[in-house]
Amino acid sequence: MASAARKQIPAPGMTPCSIYRWDLDKTYLKSEFDSVRDLVKIPFEKPEDKVAAPGVAALIRALRGVGAAAGLDVRVYFLSASPPQIGKAIRDKLALDGIEYDEIVFKNQLQHLVRGKFRNLREHIGYKLAELFKWRNAAPAHAREFLFGDDWESDPLIYSLYADVIAGRVGEEELRGVLEQIPVDRNQVEEVIGLQREIERAEAVARIYINLERRTPPANFRAYGRRLVPTFNYFQTAAGLFEDGELTLAAVAKVAESLIEHFEYTPERLGNSLADVSRRGHLSSRTTKVLRQYLATQHLVPAVRAPRRRRSLWQRLVGLISAWNRAAENGRRVAEPIQLDYRQLASELRAAK
Repeated sequence: MASAARKQIPAPGMTPCSIYRWDLDKTYLKSEFDSVRDLVKIPFEKPEDKVAAPGVAALIRALRGVGAAAGLDVRVYFLSASPPQIGKAIRDKLALDGIEYDEIVFKNQLQHLVRGKFRNLREHIGYKLAELFKWRNAAPAHAREFLFGDDWESDPLIYSLYADVIAGRVGEEELRGVLEQIPVDRNQVEEVIGLQREIERAEAVARIYINLERRTPPANFRAYGRRLVPTFNYFQTAAGLFEDGELTLAAVAKVAESLIEHFEYTPERLGNSLADVSRRGHLSSRTTKVLRQYLATQHLVPAVRAPRRRRSLWQRLVGLISAWNRAAENGRRVAEPIQLDYRQLASELRAAK
């Protein structure tokens, strides 16, 4: 029987905490590790050989900076399915990108090779769930979490299952059944089941962002509900995090500037991206208007057509920002949780594999 989850409300005097959990492979870095040949060459790659996804480093720096300026407890974690032999190159790459993080965990892929468990090389669900549960058990009970993954394999299922287990919507029996259906290695199933028993149930995961690195149609993720936001680039992710209350307008602008200066994006492309994520229902009309107006003044999206009743640019900006601040005072945006059909989702994942 799933237990009831409490709301994530810090006690008086307690510092609000936001935790950002990132998948490393194909979400932060464009990693290749699906074959034995890939695994063998990984330890010999240099930090400068690693390629970060456009805008991701600017986004993480912005999240850190906004939190620090507000005096909040901000934590960044990376979870990788790459082997620990890649660790030094990855850490050096993160240092080159100016990324501060709290912990990074690697999967012992070579151990699976030695033991002849070749299926476990590409089956990451049990491994990732176990590490997420370990982290949650060590996190402040009131922490809000934001999860970042990609559309290559199973991040949407892993993150959603994690969120609903710690919220008490998925009990032990259902979790075991889903893991066995996938199927996950028997030993990993038992590890995951044991770890989830230790967790204090809480409505902790505010949002799941899935980077559409494979350009999967966003409609494919509707079954996961509005908590999960598929994005085509990290500017769209930054816009969503602004509405979530995690970024400021200036911080979103920093991400936009990074894409224009270093990755050949144009203001027109960013404007279209903003329109797309709004049209798909992941931004309110108010948020879209505020972002478009502000970014236009910074020449990061095309200029907004002036209204019939013309006010000064400053008056329009003040009015829009004030409207946003009034909405933010009512509390950060939280998607209403829904009961997902994990048996069906697991069946679809297994069929896709």
